[in-house]
Amino acid sequence: MSGVKQVTGQAFALPLEDVDTDVIYPALFLLHTEKRGLGRFAFHDRPAIREAYGAAGSPPILVAGANFGCGSSREHAVWALADFGLKAIVAPSFGEIFRSNCANNGLIAAQVDQAALPPLLCAAEAHAAFTVDLRSTEVIVGDTRTPFAVPEADRELVLEGWNTTTRMLALHGAQIAQFEDRQRAREPWLWTEE
Repeated sequence: MSGVKQVTGQAFALPLEDVDTDVIYPALFLLHTEKRGLGRFAFHDRPAIREAYGAAGSPPILVAGANFGCGSSREHAVWALADFGLKAIVAPSFGEIFRSNCANNGLIAAQVDQAALPPLLCAAEAHAAFTVDLRSTEVIVGDTRTPFAVPEADRELVLEGWNTTTRMLALHGAQIAQFEDRQRAREPWLWTEE
């Protein structure tokens, strides 16, 4: 996965609160475990959302209401949104596990103040150009810069193109290799080669 510094394009307005992961990705499709192709199930039970998103040209940015991605901890929801074409989601708040899953999969989950949401929704509905800049942590629409919050660990994952495992390997790979070498020497029976 490559790192993401910013996402630029039009935004899709979804002025609904408490959009849970079952709305984003219905449980009916949880048996699908391949990430590719899951976009066809995004908002499956809400065809009006799917149609409006497609009619808007499938923009890479979603501006949504508070508590987006609440509910069960299904990573499928993030996989589906990414495959659907989204690269950044702007909302006043997120389900905690959903936000973490976004970071692990390279999606920017930009948390803005509730008071900043109405003008951003209006700009999205007017088809304004948006930039969600992860370096400056700002949503930029014309001359307006709206700051957003993102946990530093999540920011680092998305900027570097890491998930939690690749982050650990990137930052601590040498120490892990040294530990493995010592363990192979002391306890070779743990390291059977096939």
